[in-house]
Amino acid sequence: MEIWKLLLFMPVCFALNMTPGPNNLLSMNNARCYGFKSAFIGGLGRIAAFSVMIVLAASGLAVVLYASEILFLTIKVVGAVYLLWIAFNLWSSEVSPLSGRGGRLNRLGLAKQEFLLAAGNPKAILIFTAFLPQFVDMSASVNEQFLVLGATFLVLEMGAISVYAIFGIYLRQWFSKPEMAKRFNRVCAGFLAASGASLLLSRQQ
Repeated sequence: MEIWKLLLFMPVCFALNMTPGPNNLLSMNNARCYGFKSAFIGGLGRIAAFSVMIVLAASGLAVVLYASEILFLTIKVVGAVYLLWIAFNLWSSEVSPLSGRGGRLNRLGLAKQEFLLAAGNPKAILIFTAFLPQFVDMSASVNEQFLVLGATFLVLEMGAISVYAIFGIYLRQWFSKPEMAKRFNRVCAGFLAASGASLLLSRQQ
């Protein structure tokens, strides 16, 4: 694809990657609780979900999915309920939403949570069906261009995961006291619950 389109795509795309949505908020909190490496590994679950969506968008299946009101509604409800479930667990936790009864670290669990959170958000479908195609030249190889744009998106998304994880490490110094950690968890829970409720109440355009 033309280099000027890619150079135009990258800053706009990174702005979307850096949007403080549920996944980025989760990465920040995971880093605060478990450290940078665990938060980044957990974020790879999000990358896996987005990779699947990019493949679907390239094949045209995502457009069909978005056009289907029933499928779209199903994804929206599942995503909203999952967000609310995370918010509930985060609100009721003392320090970490995922520490478990033994306080054991489960990086696979973090990745699974990131995957489900990303896959259950229909807004991500809009990114790959409405945003990426704007930079695709239909007279050239569409699949090749989607591969380049998709790979660029995923690399920039990993950059966003790293930035939010660093924020989480910084916040660890400020929220080392249990009562402060609890307040932070509840603030995060409030944002997640608001996102879930907004997703649940939103209508398909």
